[in-house]
Amino acid sequence: MKIKSVAVFCGSKNGNNPIYIKEATLVGEIAAENNITIIYGGGGVGIMKAVADGAMKKGGIVIGIIPKFLLDWEHQHKAITELIVVDDMHTRKKKLYELCDSAIILPGGFGTLDELFEMLTWNQLSIHNKKIFILNSGGFYNHLIEHLYQLEKEGFLYDKLEERISILNTVSELTPFLK
Repeated sequence: MKIKSVAVFCGSKNGNNPIYIKEATLVGEIAAENNITIIYGGGGVGIMKAVADGAMKKGGIVIGIIPKFLLDWEHQHKAITELIVVDDMHTRKKKLYELCDSAIILPGGFGTLDELFEMLTWNQLSIHNKKIFILNSGGFYNHLIEHLYQLEKEGFLYDKLEERISILNTVSELTPFLK
């Protein structure tokens, strides 16, 4: 199935490793070049901004979804295709999931992990069957990936981890899925 829209879950901060911004920008650019709409949290700062800017620079479509209370905190992006302002975080996540047909997880904090695990849980429960990718830029998710395999090893997953998520270490490994 051709990916038409991808939710990108990532940080509203830059992080300490410049590769996070570099690869986030590339994700946006590659999505735009392949006519894939970016659906993201609507922020104009951090890795979120890098993804959106990368896509917009290449003429892509970027839809941001942001709750009212985060308009000041995440400084909504003012140069994207569309910004949808919602009432709360639950509505934001639901809308992100509804508009995408796949998801890419880039480096981020608690919110990013929340979105990753909700997507994985809903996938496991057959609420959706959307493809989920972790982009492990600079080894950012090494410890988390190790723990996910521990969940599998200890018998807490219903399927093999690879049936629920694709773990990629570079943008070049993601590119074939987006073409």
